[in-house]
Amino acid sequence: MNRFLAHTGVKYPIVQAPMGWIARSQLASAVSNAGGLGIIETSSGEVDACLAEIAKMKDLTDKPFGVNLPLLFIKEPRVVDLVARSGVKFVSTSAGSPAKLLPVLKAAGLIVYHVVPNLASAVKAVEAGVDGLIVEGGEGGGFKNPDDVSTLVLLQAVRERTDVPIVAAGGICDGRGMAAAFALGAEGIQMGTRFVSSAESPVHRNYKQAIVDADDTGTVMLNRKSSPCVRALKTERAKAIDREGSFDRALFGNVRDVYFGGDMEASLALAGQTVGLIHEVLPVADIIGRTVEGFHAIRRQQGERSQAGGF
Repeated sequence: MNRFLAHTGVKYPIVQAPMGWIARSQLASAVSNAGGLGIIETSSGEVDACLAEIAKMKDLTDKPFGVNLPLLFIKEPRVVDLVARSGVKFVSTSAGSPAKLLPVLKAAGLIVYHVVPNLASAVKAVEAGVDGLIVEGGEGGGFKNPDDVSTLVLLQAVRERTDVPIVAAGGICDGRGMAAAFALGAEGIQMGTRFVSSAESPVHRNYKQAIVDADDTGTVMLNRKSSPCVRALKTERAKAIDREGSFDRALFGNVRDVYFGGDMEASLALAGQTVGLIHEVLPVADIIGRTVEGFHAIRRQQGERSQAGGF
């Protein structure tokens, strides 16, 4: 029995990452309607807008969906209580220790998965009582741990030390990545960059095209020695920041000009290393369908070889 499917009630163990301003009802409902788990973000800090997006979801889909609570970015404590009372059944927590929030969320009957970038965080989260983990390697886009560990290594390390359900994130955008993650002990995957570049994504076509046009070296990790550390597309602005060594957080004040205005140099265009594997903009249903089909094809092939004693 796949424990993630049991926890969420979704058809496919595929989660849409909670990108700030992007992970709202337009994209999340498309993911949920296609059988995955759509997630509504709250990292933008726009509490009332995010709560309105949760309400919209109930009109756009009758399928399960979840909400992300990034502890570092929660400026209004009321958001936790409001989300707990919103009717959602699944919450992911990130950017901090989930220990303080867990009593409130569990009292509301919620399933809670915590996002972790390393083994120590995973062990602490399990000891705190989370239901599962979203294990995110350094290949992923957005805010990162400067001491990044690859998804390949991190999944093995966390599976070795814990027995809760794992959702693998970072560097996964298709059935091949999903099959690899499951071979290492995952029971689900989370995709961000792949869904940002979907037809239903609300971002500007320039952003989607930049993802499609990028190659496997098309992203860069910035601000390793300061905060926040992020992985972003290698735009001219990102390359300049990389040369300078750091940037001011105030730069993110213009991020919506990138996301929705299409000005790729206005701020940083967050994206993961899967940009080198994404070659076209596709509808969410096609992305999920192809991922599941590819996953099962690989698993069948591997199973046949194993049964025959081959490699």
